[in-house]
Amino acid sequence: MIGVSAAANFVALGLHALQHRGQEAGGIVSHDPEQGFNSARRFGYVRDNFTNATLMQTLPGPLAIGHVRYSTARSKGSTAIRDVQPFFGEFAMGGAAIAHNGNLTNAHQLRRELIERGSIFQSSSDSECIIHLMARSIQRNIAERLKDALRLCEGAFAVIAMTRTKLLGVRYPLGVRPLVLGKIGDGYALSSETCALDIIGAEFVREIEPGEMVVIEDGKIISSRPFGPSKGRFCIFEHVYFSRPDSIIGGRSVYETRRQIGVELAREAPVDADLVCPVPDSGTPAAIGFAAESGIPFALGITRNQYMGRTFIEPTEQIRNMGVRLKLNVNRSLVRGKRVILVDDSVVRGTTSRKIKDMILEAGAAEVHFRIASPPTAWPCFYGVDTPERSKLLAANMSEDEMRDWIGVDSLRFITLDGLYRAAGEANGRDPKNPRYCDACFSGEYPIAPSDKLAEGFEMKTAAE
Repeated sequence: MIGVSAAANFVALGLHALQHRGQEAGGIVSHDPEQGFNSARRFGYVRDNFTNATLMQTLPGPLAIGHVRYSTARSKGSTAIRDVQPFFGEFAMGGAAIAHNGNLTNAHQLRRELIERGSIFQSSSDSECIIHLMARSIQRNIAERLKDALRLCEGAFAVIAMTRTKLLGVRYPLGVRPLVLGKIGDGYALSSETCALDIIGAEFVREIEPGEMVVIEDGKIISSRPFGPSKGRFCIFEHVYFSRPDSIIGGRSVYETRRQIGVELAREAPVDADLVCPVPDSGTPAAIGFAAESGIPFALGITRNQYMGRTFIEPTEQIRNMGVRLKLNVNRSLVRGKRVILVDDSVVRGTTSRKIKDMILEAGAAEVHFRIASPPTAWPCFYGVDTPERSKLLAANMSEDEMRDWIGVDSLRFITLDGLYRAAGEANGRDPKNPRYCDACFSGEYPIAPSDKLAEGFEMKTAAE
């Protein structure tokens, strides 16, 4: 946020709306002309920390940025408070803070080189590399130093930064991760999703384009292209799961895309049944679309405990497994004796699907059919989504029929990659020579080489696959 009174309060509200993107911790850095930079970083939910009036009074000023933490297996992030963003650094021309969404695929290489040159790291986060690269740049202002730093970075990321007077936003050339611009009064906001603009009453202006940097100061926006011409490969999994359904991506409603996924699923994988039930909450729009297209009644056969977090982004597998029954409960009177179609967003390890199937059968369902609103996840994501190594991905090791038997359901079908593209607005499906989205977790075709993982022995997709 820039150009509004008590900017940190608006940032805190925006972080509430983005809580689904990270639940481990959150942080805010603000700047006040009289008090300078101030920072607060806390573990836990935004609501438990940044609603405290005393804390928020320590973050004065018309300029602030914030971040909610979601560590991935790729980043090997720890749980120390020093790993919580935004990060702050003092430079010759003044202080700057940065926050980063995504993942640097050459972070290990950069970190090793920086340490060899004398850099001293305070965190385990790949994002800290950007601060050190900025410190080593010989450019005369923060914006140019940030450009220098990001030209050395590989991966999928969107970065926001602030100085004493400026708010900056950058998207990596392929635009895998989102970044949007909003306007509120005489001020501006940068956010990962439009839903955060809604909560603060800001007007959505536009998306920051892939490869674009914007610098906002004194009510003016200066745009540049520090990486040269680029064509976006936005993460299609943002449409399937990661983004909030009330956000707008690429001019499309996330909710409507998910509903259309259900329509495509019903066309591609029909089944005779009595009820269509979503696995809440991300499976709900697809289930609505499936029910409407198939003519099978929609029903809330599973109730979600609203006070539990999203199991997919909890930091440990142990908590993921424990959380299923705490998070979900079956409406027994509704499903008893019925042939039930369960619509879920994805199958990664498959353990959650097995537990949900067991719960439905224990409640007396006659049949259980799974319909999945994404293609089989057969490849790990190196761009900021926490998927395990390929050996632990169910679809990397089993055929669809084998997965059906392992989960223990009467049928299991995934939407095809073409069907997913059609639901996301590509009428002719996926163009294999020029795909619009990053779909590496489904196709194994990585638009950005995962340098660090290749150095560790990761094997890319072969022609035979």
